[in-house]
Amino acid sequence: MSYDEIYLGPTPCEEECAQVGTPNYSIQARKECKRYIETIRKALGKEPQGAKLIIKSCSHDFGLYYEVICLFDTDNTEAVKYAFKCESDGPTTWEKL
Repeated sequence: MSYDEIYLGPTPCEEECAQVGTPNYSIQARKECKRYIETIRKALGKEPQGAKLIIKSCSHDFGLYYEVICLFDTDNTEAVKYAFKCESDGPTTWEKL
């Protein structure tokens, strides 16, 4: 089993997101990421076996930031398809599914 990940962003691409360094960033960013995962699942369905939507903390010059990633088994065809579908066909706004 070999795993890879696709970074999807903290929110749908046409939406605003919390900014690193602002008050309560960590709390707000994780809420947005959780909502984004729910929105992706509503639009594309639950992850198949071998794929998982998670929140990942990443290092930045100004501190940690949070982003949704799709972690997937590269040997699992359905998991790979789902991951790339998240990237190409995922929701672009909170409302338009």
